[in-house]
Amino acid sequence: MQIIPIASGKGGVGKSLVAANLAVALAQSGKRVVLADLDLGGSNLHLILGLRAVPQGIGTFFSSSSFPFESLIIDTETPNLRFIPGDNEIPGMANLKQSQKKNLIRHLLNLSDTDFLILDLGAGTNSNTLDFFLLSNHGIVVTTPTLTATVNAYFFIKNAIFRLLDTSFEKTSWARLELDRRLASGSGVQKLYVSKFLDEVKKNDQESYAAYKKATRNFQPRFLLNMLDDPKDVDKVSRVRRSCREYLDVDLEHLGVIYRDELQDVALASRLPIILYKPQAVLSQAIYRIADKMIQFERADTGPLDLTELEETYQTATLEAEIDFSAKLAYLEELLDTGALSTGDLVEAVRSQQFEITQLKKENTLLKSKIVQAIQSGYKF
Repeated sequence: MQIIPIASGKGGVGKSLVAANLAVALAQSGKRVVLADLDLGGSNLHLILGLRAVPQGIGTFFSSSSFPFESLIIDTETPNLRFIPGDNEIPGMANLKQSQKKNLIRHLLNLSDTDFLILDLGAGTNSNTLDFFLLSNHGIVVTTPTLTATVNAYFFIKNAIFRLLDTSFEKTSWARLELDRRLASGSGVQKLYVSKFLDEVKKNDQESYAAYKKATRNFQPRFLLNMLDDPKDVDKVSRVRRSCREYLDVDLEHLGVIYRDELQDVALASRLPIILYKPQAVLSQAIYRIADKMIQFERADTGPLDLTELEETYQTATLEAEIDFSAKLAYLEELLDTGALSTGDLVEAVRSQQFEITQLKKENTLLKSKIVQAIQSGYKF
């Protein structure tokens, strides 16, 4: 069983839409798929799948000692796709206890007749989200080209690394005591230079260093760039990759790109994943392409890619961005020719995107000034 955790550093980047549509695409290929809604503070994945109501969710399982976990799993209208609903109606579900989390993980790992287990995680970096993400060495981090989204994606990876540090070091080890001391000194997770810290651990506590290296030997997250408007946006992930390599001692694979598609809103309003609503849409075709990659990963060695292979994933993503952009333009021309889209609709769409771009430029300017101030004050990314 291949586990695919799907996370994001912030909300609003389309993480759940990717999870739902990818699950459908894999199921359509004949794979046995289970999609679990682990965004326990805001569970709404059933709506994206077109399920208007679910009888119970994960909260029911924890609130009733006699409720069997298997009863949570429901069939969907898509053959081969089963679904585990979350729960946002029972208080405290967003903050599972350690025992509850272990129990849930145990049941998830013991699922039978499953080729792919897709985990739609909550946005942010709480410990539960990080632990679910680390169930796989190749979890997917969904981001958009905006500065805030890419920065938060980087911080998500950094917090995942710190979670691995925390779980790799014994409580009485030099590495653990030194890590706790630095965090308690007020420097915080975000200000600790991981690569330099690991150099010190290697020098002073080789046993802890070996334990961490063993835990991260195959750790290689995958980036998925969503809501593109311009092929040039694909370069923004490369910057995050450089930061991860330099400061976190971890490399990232580029899983691919997905363009912004207004049909997604129409599909959502229709309570259907866009891959079912419009299979030939540019967005749907991108999802199918990603699903094909996941199937290839299933057949191949699950270890990390070497540097040459990693570089190829970035080159491929750049090529895919160009191809999909051309397909998107051709699709717009088709809509204009058939009368399905008027010139006025197109003008209004351009105006709307220009407004969004203006707002994003203002936001980027503000964030850049904050970054400059942080660097000047000695902040380490």
